[in-house]
Amino acid sequence: MNKELECCTICPHNCKINRTKNPGRCKSTDKIKIALYSIHNFEEPCISGEKGSGTIFFSNCNMNCVFCQNYEISQLGRGKEITIEELANVMIKQQERNVQNINLVTPTSYALHIVEAIKIARKKGLEIPIVYNTNGYESVETLKLLEGYVDIYLPDLKYYYDDLAKKYSKVDNYFEIATKAIQEMYRQVGTPVLDENGVMKKGLMIRHLILPNEVQNSKKVLKWIKKNIDSNVYVSIMAQYFPTYKAKEIKDINRKITRYEYQKIENYL
Repeated sequence: MNKELECCTICPHNCKINRTKNPGRCKSTDKIKIALYSIHNFEEPCISGEKGSGTIFFSNCNMNCVFCQNYEISQLGRGKEITIEELANVMIKQQERNVQNINLVTPTSYALHIVEAIKIARKKGLEIPIVYNTNGYESVETLKLLEGYVDIYLPDLKYYYDDLAKKYSKVDNYFEIATKAIQEMYRQVGTPVLDENGVMKKGLMIRHLILPNEVQNSKKVLKWIKKNIDSNVYVSIMAQYFPTYKAKEIKDINRKITRYEYQKIENYL
């Protein structure tokens, strides 16, 4: 694994930084860094179920969203370094707390570490599903390395318009990259499979956050999903946008969405 991190191409930035010596574009080194792990009861109902989702929040991110609600973790890098063995033990601890799944939040920079941790955790008795909770800006080549280790993919599809992605998240070619990634995720896990309690065991769910003044962006995202992904895949439309972090200072997104904007997307969906 160190060899891959000496010229990192794990995510679409392909920054080729030697992460054993310097942080990459995502601010991550060759060490795993997590901010916290917890039981989260407020994911989508079929993810949290009645027992909650066993979240593990990874520090740093390969996107720089100006409105990130977890910016202290993703942008400012709050957290502590742990080993692969320790990450595996966290997974086991979460399972012992009787959660529905292991929910890896913003995992992209640590994909290779995560595979090794899952191998160790499975030897120690890990049985519950693994959720890969991502911003969608993923490399297909890296996703292929996750096949067989991830049960549920939970990607964002934030932007149809690349100029918005550049303006608000400082990434290039977001739509093409994210849609190719989502198609690879769908190839691996398919449509949602639920247990007898209505909790996902396997499958793809796509998230989309409605942004203020960007109803057309949301419509275009939904239309792409309809045309290109099985209609049995779940779509989670999120209305909880609020101006935090740098978004408070940006005119077009310095407010919550309106009821009218939400209803427009709900009706379109």
